[in-house]
Amino acid sequence: MIRAVTVDDIAEIRAMIRELAEYERAAEQARATEEQLRDVLFGDHPAAFALIAEDDETGQAVGYALWFPRFSTWTGTRGMHLEDLYVRPHARGGGHGKALLAALAAVCQQNGYERFEWWVLAWNEPTIDFYTSLGVELLNEWTVCRLSGEPLKELAAQAPAPAVLDQTPAQ
Repeated sequence: MIRAVTVDDIAEIRAMIRELAEYERAAEQARATEEQLRDVLFGDHPAAFALIAEDDETGQAVGYALWFPRFSTWTGTRGMHLEDLYVRPHARGGGHGKALLAALAAVCQQNGYERFEWWVLAWNEPTIDFYTSLGVELLNEWTVCRLSGEPLKELAAQAPAPAVLDQTPAQ
């Protein structure tokens, strides 16, 4: 069963985020708190949305998908960025990942989103194989860029004055 996340799922979502980070060999980077997740998913201006996969027999959460809208200047339309897709090891192969992706594809169709995109680690061959079995196009010619920590602060300090008109999204 796939359903929308509720505020009561926050602790379970956080636990699965930690499990995903451990699987991706980056546990120390998963610092999101329950309070932050509650705000981003259920605050006045949600920045992200999530679905839960439950085991049909036990009702236990066995996976989740967390996504947010994005925009393409090329198509002039919104799209979806899948931040996390995770199914607990004991539930893999049970169709939960595919069901989550199918539900997200339906959200895309319902909202007129032309693109549904996400990243996958290059070493994660079982997941890449799963995605390609669904017809996913791997965009190997693109490289992900990330600026954070001190380099982000250093570049921001070089901004001309006045820096930028208010570009802060609604909080």
